Amino acid sequence: MSVYAQRRERLLQTIKDEGLDGLLVSNPINVTYLTGFSGEASYLLLTRDRTLLVSDGRFQVQIAEECPGLEAYIRTPKETTPDAAIEQLKATGVREIGCESAHLTVADFERFSEGLKTANWKPAGDRVEKLRQSKDETEIAQIREAIKIAERAFAMFRAMLKATDNEKELTDAMESYVRRAGGTETAFPTIVAVGPRAALPHAPPSLHAVSEHPLLLIDWGASGRFYKSDLTRILWTYNNVAFPAGKSPSDRVRTVHAVVREAQRRAIAAMRPGASSKAVDTIARGYIAEQGFGEFFNHGLGHGFGLQIHEAPFFRPTSDVTLQAGMVVTCEPGIYLPSEFGVRIEDDVLITPDGAEVLTHCPRELDECIVEL
Repeated sequence: MSVYAQRRERLLQTIKDEGLDGLLVSNPINVTYLTGFSGEASYLLLTRDRTLLVSDGRFQVQIAEECPGLEAYIRTPKETTPDAAIEQLKATGVREIGCESAHLTVADFERFSEGLKTANWKPAGDRVEKLRQSKDETEIAQIREAIKIAERAFAMFRAMLKATDNEKELTDAMESYVRRAGGTETAFPTIVAVGPRAALPHAPPSLHAVSEHPLLLIDWGASGRFYKSDLTRILWTYNNVAFPAGKSPSDRVRTVHAVVREAQRRAIAAMRPGASSKAVDTIARGYIAEQGFGEFFNHGLGHGFGLQIHEAPFFRPTSDVTLQAGMVVTCEPGIYLPSEFGVRIEDDVLITPDGAEVLTHCPRELDECIVEL
């Protein structure tokens, strides 16, 4: 049995436990997770007796290649995908049907309800997402590869960095480096922030140049075929012309970086099966507050990722999830000092039965991140 069939079997058991006859999967990310199909505009119908991918002629050959053995209904150009799915659901005779309320629009839900008036629809937002929280070995392998791609791209970034580069040029360059390193694209829009702009956790790219300040924050990731990676590092750039007195980071930068690094270390040490995501967030947040920087850490400690760059579980004061082996998460504490600079260190972590395994290996200590331009 393929890994995709195994996932469908686990999902089928959950919908049986709910008393459902079937499930309409409309989120293309979830369709990919359950089938291996990389296209879009398709629905997966999962019932107690049948699994059917409803798609169109653009993907007929692709489905045969990517999803061998999976039954597919290829609609005609005269049909819409929702109408084709309605007719196929009618043919199954299902009466209790689940759907994805976090993805299906109100208009489409009304369309399905009108099309199957005899059916009882039960919306829910996270049936598949709960399965996706813990990654299997094939997923973890793909995440490891996405991390390697991102780290190869970062090595190119460091080697090619120039004092005259601006943030916009560097975000564009990272897209190229990721592709050259083997990725399909960056996992999200890269953040490159110079000096005071690093105090903006999600600074949009500007025309500010590296030469304006020696501190440079880079938040980037790579997409492999399906799975992603997510890292953040601080570089301290040195140039005899641009920063003749700044070869070594200032005491202020060293202090802040050390606090962020220790907060991350403590949080990762607490990540193990059975631990609370809220408690792990509190460990890092509490330490940063003890050091006098509590008001300057203004986001969650981390999040899960995989097929999407932000997935459950989330590490924040308002979310309390029990960690499980197989979860892959980020740990990214930060301190952001307005008009001065910001420091964030982000690593990717696998929760194992024995604790946390840090999957990312880019140098993170400040003295390892000094770059002479």
